[in-house]
Amino acid sequence: MEDKGNNVGGVLVSHERVAVGEGEGVTAGSSGAKAKVVHNAELYAAIQETKINYRSKESLHLYFAVFVGFCCACANGYDGSLLTGVIAMDHFQNTFHSGKTGTIVALMFSLYTVGAMVGSPFAAILSDKFGRRICMFWGGVIIIVGMIIIATSSTIPQFVVGRFILGAGISVMTVGAPAYVVEISPPHWRGRATGFYNCGWFGGSIPAAAVVYGCNKIDNDYSWRIPLIVQAFACVVVIVGVWFIPESPRFLMANGREAEAAAFLTKYHGNGQPDSRLVQLEIEEMKEGIRQDGIDKRPWDYRPFILSHSGRWRIAQVLMISIFGQFSGNGLGYFNTTIFEIIGVTSVEQQLAYNLLNSVLSAVGALSAVAYTDTMPRRKVLIYGTLACAAALATNSGLSAALDNQGDHIQESYAKGALASYFLFNIVFSFTYTPLQGVIPTEALETTTRAKGLACSSVIVYAVGFINQFAGPIALGNIEYKYIYVFVGWDVVEAIMWYFFGVESQGRTLEQLEWVYDQPNPVKASLKVDKVIVQADGKVTEKVVASNA
Repeated sequence: MEDKGNNVGGVLVSHERVAVGEGEGVTAGSSGAKAKVVHNAELYAAIQETKINYRSKESLHLYFAVFVGFCCACANGYDGSLLTGVIAMDHFQNTFHSGKTGTIVALMFSLYTVGAMVGSPFAAILSDKFGRRICMFWGGVIIIVGMIIIATSSTIPQFVVGRFILGAGISVMTVGAPAYVVEISPPHWRGRATGFYNCGWFGGSIPAAAVVYGCNKIDNDYSWRIPLIVQAFACVVVIVGVWFIPESPRFLMANGREAEAAAFLTKYHGNGQPDSRLVQLEIEEMKEGIRQDGIDKRPWDYRPFILSHSGRWRIAQVLMISIFGQFSGNGLGYFNTTIFEIIGVTSVEQQLAYNLLNSVLSAVGALSAVAYTDTMPRRKVLIYGTLACAAALATNSGLSAALDNQGDHIQESYAKGALASYFLFNIVFSFTYTPLQGVIPTEALETTTRAKGLACSSVIVYAVGFINQFAGPIALGNIEYKYIYVFVGWDVVEAIMWYFFGVESQGRTLEQLEWVYDQPNPVKASLKVDKVIVQADGKVTEKVVASNA
Protein backbone atom coordinates (compact mmCIF):
# COMPACT_ATOMS: atom_id res chain seq x y z
CA MET A 1 0.00 0.00 0.00
CA GLU A 2 1.37 3.40 -0.96
CA ASP A 3 2.56 5.64 1.86
CA LYS A 4 0.91 9.01 1.18
CA GLY A 5 2.61 10.58 4.20
CA ASN A 6 1.42 13.01 6.85
CA ASN A 7 1.41 16.77 6.61
CA VAL A 8 3.25 18.22 9.61
CA GLY A 9 3.54 21.99 9.69
CA GLY A 10 3.37 22.16 5.90
CA VAL A 11 5.97 19.42 5.35
CA LEU A 12 4.81 16.10 3.85
CA VAL A 13 6.49 13.38 5.93
CA SER A 14 6.76 9.91 4.41
CA HIS A 15 7.69 6.93 6.58
CA GLU A 16 8.97 5.12 3.48
CA ARG A 17 11.41 7.98 2.96
CA VAL A 18 12.73 7.50 6.51
CA ALA A 19 12.80 3.73 6.98
CA VAL A 20 15.77 1.55 5.96
CA GLY A 21 14.79 -1.68 4.21
CA GLU A 22 15.65 -4.92 5.98
CA GLY A 23 17.48 -7.81 4.33
CA GLU A 24 20.08 -10.51 4.71
CA GLY A 25 22.99 -8.48 3.38
CA VAL A 26 22.56 -9.23 -0.32
CA THR A 27 23.55 -5.68 -1.33
CA ALA A 28 26.95 -6.18 0.28
CA GLY A 29 28.09 -7.80 -2.97
CA SER A 30 27.99 -4.49 -4.85
CA SER A 31 31.31 -2.94 -5.82
CA GLY A 32 32.67 -0.75 -3.01
CA ALA A 33 29.96 -1.78 -0.54
CA LYS A 34 30.88 -2.40 3.08
CA ALA A 35 29.16 -3.43 6.30
CA LYS A 36 29.07 -1.04 9.24
CA VAL A 37 27.81 -1.36 12.81
CA VAL A 38 25.78 1.63 14.04
CA HIS A 39 23.46 2.36 16.94
CA ASN A 40 20.48 3.21 14.70
CA ALA A 41 20.18 2.40 11.00
CA GLU A 42 17.59 5.09 10.19
CA LEU A 43 19.60 7.90 11.76
CA TYR A 44 22.84 6.78 10.15
CA ALA A 45 21.17 6.60 6.74
CA ALA A 46 19.64 10.05 7.19
CA ILE A 47 22.99 11.57 8.16
CA GLN A 48 24.73 9.93 5.19
CA GLU A 49 22.19 11.38 2.76
CA THR A 50 21.92 14.83 4.36
CA LYS A 51 25.31 16.51 4.30
CA ILE A 52 24.77 19.77 6.17
CA ASN A 53 26.96 22.52 4.77
CA TYR A 54 28.88 23.54 7.89
CA ARG A 55 30.00 26.82 6.26
CA SER A 56 26.56 27.95 5.11
CA LYS A 57 24.88 31.09 6.44
CA GLU A 58 22.37 28.91 8.30
CA SER A 59 25.10 26.85 9.98
CA LEU A 60 26.94 30.01 11.02
CA HIS A 61 23.71 31.28 12.56
CA LEU A 62 23.34 27.95 14.40
CA TYR A 63 26.91 28.31 15.73
CA PHE A 64 26.01 31.75 17.04
CA ALA A 65 22.94 30.31 18.78
CA VAL A 66 25.16 27.68 20.46
CA PHE A 67 27.61 30.47 21.39
CA VAL A 68 24.84 32.37 23.20
CA GLY A 69 24.20 29.22 25.23
CA PHE A 70 27.96 28.91 25.76
CA CYS A 71 28.00 32.40 27.30
CA CYS A 72 25.45 31.22 29.88
CA ALA A 73 27.92 28.54 30.96
CA CYS A 74 30.68 31.20 30.97
CA ALA A 75 28.73 33.19 33.55
CA ASN A 76 28.58 30.08 35.73
CA GLY A 77 32.23 29.16 35.22
CA TYR A 78 33.42 32.68 35.98
CA ASP A 79 32.26 32.23 39.54
CA GLY A 80 34.17 28.95 39.84
CA SER A 81 37.53 30.72 39.72
CA LEU A 82 36.41 34.10 41.02
CA LEU A 83 35.93 33.84 44.75
CA THR A 84 38.79 31.43 45.42
CA GLY A 85 41.15 34.13 44.09
CA VAL A 86 39.33 37.16 45.47
CA ILE A 87 39.37 35.97 49.08
CA ALA A 88 43.16 35.62 48.87
CA MET A 89 43.52 39.36 48.14
CA ASP A 90 44.78 41.62 50.95
CA HIS A 91 42.33 44.45 50.20
CA PHE A 92 39.38 42.04 50.28
CA GLN A 93 40.53 40.75 53.66
CA ASN A 94 41.01 44.32 54.93
CA THR A 95 37.37 45.06 54.01
CA PHE A 96 35.61 41.88 55.17
CA HIS A 97 38.10 40.19 57.57
CA SER A 98 36.68 36.83 56.49
CA GLY A 99 39.86 34.76 56.63
CA LYS A 100 40.65 32.23 53.88
CA THR A 101 38.94 29.20 55.43
CA GLY A 102 36.27 28.65 58.04
CA THR A 103 32.59 29.41 58.52
CA ILE A 104 32.46 32.95 57.06
CA VAL A 105 34.19 31.87 53.85
CA ALA A 106 31.91 28.83 53.69
CA LEU A 107 28.89 31.16 53.96
CA MET A 108 30.19 33.40 51.14
CA PHE A 109 30.57 30.40 48.84
CA SER A 110 27.45 28.49 49.84
CA LEU A 111 24.81 31.27 49.70
CA TYR A 112 25.37 31.31 45.93
CA THR A 113 24.47 27.62 45.96
CA VAL A 114 21.37 28.14 48.09
CA GLY A 115 20.16 30.81 45.65
CA ALA A 116 20.63 28.44 42.74
CA MET A 117 18.67 25.68 44.49
CA VAL A 118 15.78 28.04 45.25
CA GLY A 119 15.70 29.42 41.71
CA SER A 120 15.80 26.10 39.82
CA PRO A 121 12.11 25.04 40.05
CA PHE A 122 10.98 28.50 38.92
CA ALA A 123 13.49 28.34 36.06
CA ALA A 124 11.80 25.16 34.81
CA ILE A 125 8.39 26.88 34.79
CA LEU A 126 9.82 29.88 32.93
CA SER A 127 11.54 27.66 30.35
CA ASP A 128 8.46 25.48 29.70
CA LYS A 129 5.96 28.32 29.53
CA PHE A 130 7.85 31.07 27.70
CA GLY A 131 10.66 29.22 25.93
CA ARG A 132 14.36 28.56 26.36
CA ARG A 133 15.45 31.97 25.04
CA ILE A 134 13.33 33.96 27.51
CA CYS A 135 14.69 31.80 30.31
CA MET A 136 18.26 32.69 29.34
CA PHE A 137 17.36 36.39 29.05
CA TRP A 138 15.90 36.68 32.56
CA GLY A 139 18.75 34.66 34.02
CA GLY A 140 21.16 37.28 32.68
CA VAL A 141 19.11 40.13 34.14
CA ILE A 142 19.04 38.54 37.62
CA ILE A 143 22.80 37.91 37.56
CA ILE A 144 23.49 41.56 36.75
CA VAL A 145 21.34 42.63 39.72
CA GLY A 146 23.33 40.29 41.99
CA MET A 147 26.61 41.61 40.58
CA ILE A 148 25.67 45.20 41.39
CA ILE A 149 24.89 44.24 44.99
CA ILE A 150 28.16 42.39 45.67
CA ALA A 151 30.41 44.79 43.73
CA THR A 152 29.19 47.71 45.82
CA SER A 153 29.22 45.86 49.14
CA SER A 154 31.41 46.60 52.13
CA THR A 155 29.70 44.34 54.68
CA ILE A 156 29.34 40.57 54.80
CA PRO A 157 25.47 40.59 54.95
CA GLN A 158 25.23 42.64 51.72
CA PHE A 159 27.84 40.46 50.07
CA VAL A 160 26.08 37.17 50.86
CA VAL A 161 22.67 38.54 49.76
CA GLY A 162 24.25 39.45 46.42
CA ARG A 163 25.71 35.93 46.21
CA PHE A 164 22.23 34.47 46.81
CA ILE A 165 20.74 36.53 43.95
CA LEU A 166 23.66 35.62 41.67
CA GLY A 167 23.01 31.94 42.33
CA ALA A 168 19.31 32.31 41.51
CA GLY A 169 20.18 33.97 38.20
CA ILE A 170 22.70 31.30 37.30
CA SER A 171 20.15 28.55 37.89
CA VAL A 172 17.66 30.24 35.55
CA MET A 173 20.32 30.52 32.85
CA THR A 174 21.62 26.99 33.23
CA VAL A 175 18.18 25.39 33.04
CA GLY A 176 17.30 27.15 29.79
CA ALA A 177 20.68 27.10 28.01
CA PRO A 178 21.57 23.36 27.86
CA ALA A 179 18.00 22.46 26.88
CA TYR A 180 18.21 25.04 24.11
CA VAL A 181 21.57 23.86 22.77
CA VAL A 182 20.69 20.16 22.70
CA GLU A 183 17.29 20.83 21.10
CA ILE A 184 18.55 22.99 18.22
CA SER A 185 21.55 20.80 17.29
CA PRO A 186 21.49 18.26 14.43
CA PRO A 187 21.72 14.73 15.92
CA HIS A 188 25.30 14.16 14.74
CA TRP A 189 26.45 17.55 16.06
CA ARG A 190 24.63 17.23 19.38
CA GLY A 191 27.49 15.85 21.48
CA ARG A 192 29.99 18.47 20.31
CA ALA A 193 27.50 21.35 20.58
CA THR A 194 26.33 20.44 24.08
CA GLY A 195 29.85 19.52 25.18
CA PHE A 196 31.07 22.88 23.88
CA TYR A 197 28.25 24.58 25.80
CA ASN A 198 29.43 23.02 29.04
CA CYS A 199 33.03 24.02 28.28
CA GLY A 200 31.75 27.54 28.75
CA TRP A 201 32.69 26.84 32.36
CA PHE A 202 36.29 27.39 31.26
CA GLY A 203 35.24 30.28 29.05
CA GLY A 204 34.38 31.92 32.36
CA SER A 205 36.86 30.40 34.81
CA ILE A 206 39.99 31.21 32.77
CA PRO A 207 39.15 34.91 32.28
CA ALA A 208 38.15 35.06 35.96
CA ALA A 209 41.50 33.65 37.07
CA ALA A 210 43.31 36.01 34.67
CA VAL A 211 41.33 39.09 35.78
CA VAL A 212 41.87 38.24 39.47
CA TYR A 213 45.59 37.71 38.84
CA GLY A 214 45.92 41.03 36.99
CA CYS A 215 43.81 43.03 39.44
CA ASN A 216 45.82 41.73 42.39
CA LYS A 217 48.43 44.36 41.45
CA ILE A 218 45.93 47.21 42.05
CA ASP A 219 46.61 48.73 45.46
CA ASN A 220 43.03 49.58 46.50
CA ASP A 221 39.56 48.03 46.79
CA TYR A 222 39.13 47.95 43.03
CA SER A 223 41.53 45.01 43.07
CA TRP A 224 38.56 42.84 44.13
CA ARG A 225 35.62 44.95 42.93
CA ILE A 226 36.64 44.91 39.23
CA PRO A 227 36.68 41.07 39.00
CA LEU A 228 33.16 41.04 40.49
CA ILE A 229 31.93 43.60 37.96
CA VAL A 230 33.39 41.71 34.98
CA GLN A 231 31.10 38.77 35.87
CA ALA A 232 28.29 40.66 34.09
CA PHE A 233 30.06 40.70 30.70
CA ALA A 234 28.81 37.29 29.50
CA CYS A 235 25.31 38.15 30.70
CA VAL A 236 25.21 41.26 28.51
CA VAL A 237 26.08 39.08 25.48
CA VAL A 238 23.22 36.70 26.35
CA ILE A 239 20.65 39.45 27.02
CA VAL A 240 21.33 40.99 23.60
CA GLY A 241 22.02 37.75 21.70
CA VAL A 242 18.78 35.90 22.50
CA TRP A 243 16.82 38.29 20.29
CA PHE A 244 18.85 37.23 17.24
CA ILE A 245 18.50 33.44 17.51
CA PRO A 246 15.57 31.09 16.74
CA GLU A 247 13.51 29.27 19.35
CA SER A 248 14.01 25.54 19.96
CA PRO A 249 12.06 23.42 17.42
CA ARG A 250 11.16 20.92 20.14
CA PHE A 251 9.70 23.66 22.34
CA LEU A 252 7.75 24.86 19.31
CA MET A 253 6.46 21.34 18.54
CA ALA A 254 5.47 20.77 22.18
CA ASN A 255 3.41 23.98 22.09
CA GLY A 256 1.50 23.33 18.87
CA ARG A 257 3.67 25.52 16.63
CA GLU A 258 4.42 22.73 14.16
CA ALA A 259 4.94 24.93 11.11
CA GLU A 260 7.65 26.94 12.87
CA ALA A 261 9.34 23.75 14.09
CA ALA A 262 9.30 22.24 10.60
CA ALA A 263 10.64 25.48 9.11
CA PHE A 264 13.52 25.47 11.62
CA LEU A 265 14.47 21.86 10.81
CA THR A 266 14.27 22.49 7.06
CA LYS A 267 16.41 25.62 7.27
CA TYR A 268 19.09 24.49 9.75
CA HIS A 269 19.17 20.67 9.45
CA GLY A 270 18.14 20.06 5.85
CA ASN A 271 20.00 22.63 3.70
CA GLY A 272 16.61 24.23 2.97
CA GLN A 273 15.14 20.97 1.61
CA PRO A 274 11.94 19.81 3.39
CA ASP A 275 12.22 16.37 1.76
CA SER A 276 15.71 15.86 3.23
CA ARG A 277 15.85 12.42 4.84
CA LEU A 278 17.17 13.87 8.12
CA VAL A 279 14.41 16.49 8.27
CA GLN A 280 11.79 13.83 7.50
CA LEU A 281 13.16 11.57 10.26
CA GLU A 282 13.30 14.32 12.88
CA ILE A 283 9.81 15.65 12.12
CA GLU A 284 8.31 12.15 12.18
CA GLU A 285 9.95 11.31 15.50
CA MET A 286 9.13 14.66 17.11
CA LYS A 287 5.50 14.38 16.04
CA GLU A 288 5.24 10.88 17.48
CA GLY A 289 7.33 11.44 20.60
CA ILE A 290 6.52 14.97 21.82
CA ARG A 291 3.18 15.37 23.57
CA GLN A 292 1.42 18.71 23.42
CA ASP A 293 -0.32 17.91 26.71
CA GLY A 294 2.84 16.75 28.54
CA ILE A 295 3.96 17.62 32.06
CA ASP A 296 5.57 20.80 30.77
CA LYS A 297 2.01 22.20 30.92
CA ARG A 298 1.70 21.21 34.61
CA PRO A 299 4.26 23.39 36.45
CA TRP A 300 4.71 21.39 39.66
CA ASP A 301 4.10 17.87 38.35
CA TYR A 302 7.26 15.77 38.76
CA ARG A 303 5.45 12.42 39.17
CA PRO A 304 6.61 10.77 35.89
CA PHE A 305 10.17 10.71 37.26
CA ILE A 306 8.94 8.42 40.05
CA LEU A 307 5.87 6.59 38.76
CA SER A 308 7.04 5.41 35.31
CA HIS A 309 9.78 2.88 34.48
CA SER A 310 11.38 5.09 31.82
CA GLY A 311 11.08 8.15 34.07
CA ARG A 312 12.98 6.45 36.88
CA TRP A 313 15.79 5.38 34.56
CA ARG A 314 15.96 8.83 32.98
CA ILE A 315 16.16 10.64 36.30
CA ALA A 316 18.75 8.10 37.49
CA GLN A 317 21.09 9.24 34.68
CA VAL A 318 20.46 12.86 35.66
CA LEU A 319 21.14 12.18 39.33
CA MET A 320 24.34 10.22 38.66
CA ILE A 321 25.95 12.79 36.36
CA SER A 322 24.79 15.63 38.64
CA ILE A 323 26.20 14.10 41.83
CA PHE A 324 29.31 12.48 40.36
CA GLY A 325 30.09 15.55 38.26
CA GLN A 326 30.34 17.63 41.44
CA PHE A 327 31.64 15.17 43.99
CA SER A 328 34.53 13.40 42.28
CA GLY A 329 37.16 15.64 43.83
CA ASN A 330 36.66 18.55 41.47
CA GLY A 331 34.92 20.49 44.26
CA LEU A 332 38.39 20.99 45.71
CA GLY A 333 38.93 23.48 42.89
CA TYR A 334 36.96 26.10 44.82
CA PHE A 335 39.83 26.07 47.30
CA ASN A 336 42.82 25.84 44.96
CA THR A 337 44.76 28.50 46.84
CA THR A 338 44.35 26.50 50.07
CA ILE A 339 45.38 23.26 48.31
CA PHE A 340 48.48 24.97 46.91
CA GLU A 341 49.37 26.25 50.38
CA ILE A 342 49.11 22.72 51.80
CA ILE A 343 51.68 21.46 49.28
CA GLY A 344 54.08 24.31 49.96
CA VAL A 345 53.06 27.16 47.59
CA THR A 346 52.68 30.09 50.00
CA SER A 347 53.05 33.22 47.82
CA VAL A 348 49.63 34.76 46.97
CA GLU A 349 50.85 35.76 43.50
CA GLN A 350 52.16 32.25 42.85
CA GLN A 351 48.92 30.70 44.10
CA LEU A 352 46.88 32.89 41.73
CA ALA A 353 49.21 32.02 38.83
CA TYR A 354 48.81 28.28 39.52
CA ASN A 355 45.05 28.79 39.79
CA LEU A 356 45.10 30.28 36.26
CA LEU A 357 47.34 27.48 34.97
CA ASN A 358 45.01 24.86 36.45
CA SER A 359 42.05 26.40 34.61
CA VAL A 360 43.94 26.42 31.30
CA LEU A 361 45.06 22.78 31.65
CA SER A 362 41.54 21.71 32.60
CA ALA A 363 40.16 23.52 29.55
CA VAL A 364 42.62 21.65 27.31
CA GLY A 365 41.33 18.37 28.71
CA ALA A 366 37.69 19.36 28.23
CA LEU A 367 38.08 20.74 24.69
CA SER A 368 40.01 17.64 23.64
CA ALA A 369 37.02 15.54 24.71
CA VAL A 370 34.52 17.83 22.95
CA ALA A 371 36.17 17.12 19.60
CA TYR A 372 35.31 13.42 19.99
CA THR A 373 32.06 13.58 21.95
CA ASP A 374 29.91 12.55 18.97
CA THR A 375 32.03 9.45 18.31
CA MET A 376 33.22 8.31 21.77
CA PRO A 377 30.90 5.96 23.71
CA ARG A 378 29.74 7.98 26.71
CA ARG A 379 29.47 5.02 29.11
CA LYS A 380 33.04 3.74 28.60
CA VAL A 381 34.49 7.22 28.96
CA LEU A 382 32.70 7.67 32.30
CA ILE A 383 33.79 4.27 33.66
CA TYR A 384 37.47 4.45 32.77
CA GLY A 385 37.79 8.21 33.24
CA THR A 386 36.40 8.03 36.78
CA LEU A 387 38.86 5.27 37.69
CA ALA A 388 41.69 7.44 36.31
CA CYS A 389 40.46 10.32 38.51
CA ALA A 390 40.73 8.05 41.57
CA ALA A 391 44.29 7.08 40.62
CA ALA A 392 45.39 10.72 40.19
CA LEU A 393 43.86 11.76 43.53
CA ALA A 394 45.44 8.76 45.27
CA THR A 395 48.84 9.86 43.97
CA ASN A 396 48.26 13.44 45.11
CA SER A 397 47.11 12.43 48.59
CA GLY A 398 50.04 10.02 48.99
CA LEU A 399 52.59 12.69 48.09
CA SER A 400 50.79 15.23 50.30
CA ALA A 401 51.10 12.78 53.21
CA ALA A 402 54.84 12.50 52.54
CA LEU A 403 55.12 16.31 52.49
CA ASP A 404 53.29 16.51 55.80
CA ASN A 405 55.76 14.10 57.36
CA GLN A 406 58.69 16.22 56.14
CA GLY A 407 57.62 19.17 58.31
CA ASP A 408 59.54 22.36 57.50
CA HIS A 409 62.15 20.50 55.44
CA ILE A 410 60.09 19.96 52.30
CA GLN A 411 61.69 18.12 49.40
CA GLU A 412 60.92 20.06 46.24
CA SER A 413 60.46 16.92 44.13
CA TYR A 414 57.59 15.75 46.37
CA ALA A 415 55.91 19.16 46.17
CA LYS A 416 56.22 19.20 42.37
CA GLY A 417 54.85 15.66 42.19
CA ALA A 418 51.85 16.58 44.35
CA LEU A 419 51.20 19.66 42.20
CA ALA A 420 51.55 17.69 38.95
CA SER A 421 49.18 14.94 40.12
CA TYR A 422 46.61 17.55 41.15
CA PHE A 423 46.84 19.17 37.71
CA LEU A 424 46.62 15.70 36.10
CA PHE A 425 43.45 14.95 38.07
CA ASN A 426 41.84 18.15 36.80
CA ILE A 427 42.79 17.37 33.18
CA VAL A 428 41.39 13.82 33.42
CA PHE A 429 38.24 14.98 35.20
CA SER A 430 37.64 17.71 32.61
CA PHE A 431 38.12 15.24 29.74
CA THR A 432 35.74 12.75 31.35
CA TYR A 433 33.01 14.90 32.86
CA THR A 434 32.97 18.47 31.59
CA PRO A 435 31.41 17.84 28.14
CA LEU A 436 29.19 15.03 29.42
CA GLN A 437 27.80 17.09 32.31
CA GLY A 438 25.88 18.99 29.64
CA VAL A 439 25.26 16.03 27.32
CA ILE A 440 24.05 13.23 29.63
CA PRO A 441 21.12 14.98 31.39
CA THR A 442 19.82 16.71 28.26
CA GLU A 443 19.94 13.44 26.27
CA ALA A 444 18.39 11.38 29.06
CA LEU A 445 15.34 13.65 29.31
CA GLU A 446 12.58 13.91 26.71
CA THR A 447 11.28 17.29 25.53
CA THR A 448 8.32 17.74 27.89
CA THR A 449 10.34 16.71 30.97
CA ARG A 450 13.65 18.32 29.98
CA ALA A 451 13.26 21.64 31.81
CA LYS A 452 11.98 19.96 34.99
CA GLY A 453 14.72 17.32 34.83
CA LEU A 454 17.37 20.00 34.37
CA ALA A 455 15.87 21.88 37.31
CA CYS A 456 16.24 18.69 39.39
CA SER A 457 19.80 18.40 38.11
CA SER A 458 20.46 22.00 39.07
CA VAL A 459 19.13 21.45 42.60
CA ILE A 460 21.27 18.32 43.01
CA VAL A 461 24.37 19.98 41.53
CA TYR A 462 24.07 22.93 43.85
CA ALA A 463 23.15 20.78 46.85
CA VAL A 464 26.38 18.82 46.37
CA GLY A 465 28.12 22.11 45.64
CA PHE A 466 26.79 23.41 48.97
CA ILE A 467 28.38 20.43 50.72
CA ASN A 468 31.63 21.06 48.86
CA GLN A 469 31.67 24.77 49.54
CA PHE A 470 30.53 24.65 53.14
CA ALA A 471 32.32 21.51 54.31
CA GLY A 472 35.40 21.96 52.10
CA PRO A 473 37.02 24.91 53.89
CA ILE A 474 36.28 23.39 57.28
CA ALA A 475 37.61 19.94 56.32
CA LEU A 476 40.73 21.37 54.70
CA GLY A 477 41.32 23.52 57.76
CA ASN A 478 40.96 20.56 60.13
CA ILE A 479 42.34 17.49 58.35
CA GLU A 480 44.12 19.10 55.37
CA TYR A 481 45.17 16.61 52.65
CA LYS A 482 43.37 13.68 54.33
CA TYR A 483 40.10 15.12 52.99
CA ILE A 484 41.20 13.95 49.52
CA TYR A 485 41.04 10.30 50.65
CA VAL A 486 37.25 10.58 50.70
CA PHE A 487 37.17 11.25 46.97
CA VAL A 488 39.59 8.44 46.08
CA GLY A 489 37.23 5.82 47.49
CA TRP A 490 34.11 7.54 46.22
CA ASP A 491 35.42 7.71 42.64
CA VAL A 492 35.81 3.91 42.61
CA VAL A 493 32.17 3.60 43.73
CA GLU A 494 31.14 5.99 40.93
CA ALA A 495 32.89 3.89 38.28
CA ILE A 496 31.02 0.79 39.47
CA MET A 497 27.72 2.68 39.33
CA TRP A 498 28.38 3.80 35.76
CA TYR A 499 29.11 0.19 34.76
CA PHE A 500 25.83 -1.18 36.11
CA PHE A 501 23.46 1.74 35.57
CA GLY A 502 24.94 3.98 32.85
CA VAL A 503 22.79 4.11 29.69
CA GLU A 504 24.65 4.66 26.40
CA SER A 505 23.04 7.54 24.44
CA GLN A 506 25.60 8.11 21.70
CA GLY A 507 24.45 7.56 18.10
CA ARG A 508 20.68 8.00 18.50
CA THR A 509 18.23 10.89 18.15
CA LEU A 510 16.64 12.27 21.30
CA GLU A 511 13.34 10.67 20.31
CA GLN A 512 14.92 7.27 19.53
CA LEU A 513 16.13 7.13 23.14
CA GLU A 514 12.47 6.73 24.12
CA TRP A 515 12.65 3.10 22.94
CA VAL A 516 15.81 2.52 24.97
CA TYR A 517 14.28 3.78 28.22
CA ASP A 518 11.07 1.81 27.67
CA GLN A 519 12.96 -1.51 27.65
CA PRO A 520 13.10 -3.68 30.80
CA ASN A 521 16.90 -3.18 30.97
CA PRO A 522 17.79 0.17 29.36
CA VAL A 523 21.53 -0.38 29.88
CA LYS A 524 21.45 -3.57 27.81
CA ALA A 525 19.11 -2.03 25.24
CA SER A 526 21.37 1.00 24.83
CA LEU A 527 24.23 -1.27 23.74
CA LYS A 528 22.13 -2.84 20.95
CA VAL A 529 23.46 -2.04 17.47
CA ASP A 530 22.30 -2.32 13.85
CA LYS A 531 24.39 -3.69 11.00
CA VAL A 532 23.94 -1.78 7.74
CA ILE A 533 25.31 -2.06 4.23
CA VAL A 534 26.83 1.18 2.95
CA GLN A 535 27.48 1.61 -0.76
CA ALA A 536 30.51 3.31 -2.28
CA ASP A 537 28.57 6.58 -2.65
CA GLY A 538 27.76 6.56 1.09
CA LYS A 539 24.10 5.56 0.69
CA VAL A 540 22.70 2.99 3.12
CA THR A 541 20.88 0.28 1.15
CA GLU A 542 20.04 -2.31 3.75
CA LYS A 543 19.70 -3.10 7.44
CA VAL A 544 20.94 -6.64 7.94
CA VAL A 545 18.66 -8.96 9.93
CA ALA A 546 19.14 -12.61 10.75
CA SER A 547 17.39 -15.08 8.48
CA ASN A 548 14.54 -17.10 10.03
CA ALA A 549 15.30 -20.02 7.75
